[in-house]
Amino acid sequence: MIGNLETFQDELAASGFPPLVNKLAGAGFRGRIATRDLGPLRLVSLETPASVCTGRERDATDGENLAVKVMTRGRTRIEQGRGDADLGPADLVLLDPARTFRFESTAAAHVTILVPRRELRIRPAQLDRLIGVRVDGSHGPGALVSVLARESARSATGFREAEALRSAAAVIELIAVALEARLGDEQPAPDEGLRNRITGYIEARLADPDLSPTGIAAAHHISVRRLHKLFEDQPLTVAALIRRRRLERCRAELTGSGRTVTAVAARWGFSDPTHFSKLFKATYGYNARALTTSNRARTTRTRTAGPEQDGGRQGRQ
Repeated sequence: MIGNLETFQDELAASGFPPLVNKLAGAGFRGRIATRDLGPLRLVSLETPASVCTGRERDATDGENLAVKVMTRGRTRIEQGRGDADLGPADLVLLDPARTFRFESTAAAHVTILVPRRELRIRPAQLDRLIGVRVDGSHGPGALVSVLARESARSATGFREAEALRSAAAVIELIAVALEARLGDEQPAPDEGLRNRITGYIEARLADPDLSPTGIAAAHHISVRRLHKLFEDQPLTVAALIRRRRLERCRAELTGSGRTVTAVAARWGFSDPTHFSKLFKATYGYNARALTTSNRARTTRTRTAGPEQDGGRQGRQ
């Protein structure tokens, strides 16, 4: 969509961006904006003329998302928090839409991925170190995120729900890797390295019903008390992290596999179906069984619509 300044700002606000004041915009302003959703992610492609903008701070309750901005053309200098990033094509930066920021840009094109804060799981101390800091998009994990952001903004359509959720999870994981690599440019503390190894260990063994803090501590030759100490400043405790990641795997599989709730729950370490259903409802606000019901309805519609009906629909489009 191409629009004048007022239309462009309205579309930005509807996409989840903070209010902007563009000091260079005049009557001749023309900007292009396109928005696509991929599971919990929102991808916003922007083309803008030369701009000098400030973004006003939003209410704290409005800070559901973090934003990963990827440059595709032109240059932008962004100031937010303690960061001051000078971005060229392919570079990226993590921004917090709930905080005030300022940027100066040539005529440019960029893709912004709005990521639910809870999905990225960045601790406040890490967030302060990453906000407004340039991530090199020419090599390493940053380059993969840069390419993926640009391609996703063009092709994030036609996904089934399960495909969209799994694809979004892969994008989020890659963003996390790129941000952790940027943090790694500053030598991580020994505790952070150990915690990262433990998190990877948990991810690889989520299907093991015996996965527990006691076993994790033993596998890493530390006490259970030391394990809990490592995670005391994290968003989730060890047990809560295991539970949340298992629930996320269950939700993705229930969305597209056609398997029963009991079978999927057991596959990811939940031996008590009733307990699983209560956890799922408390976490996501709807019943796990609703996903399987939706899958069956889609399957029935697909089987009912035979080749002749499909061909008829295509012919009428």
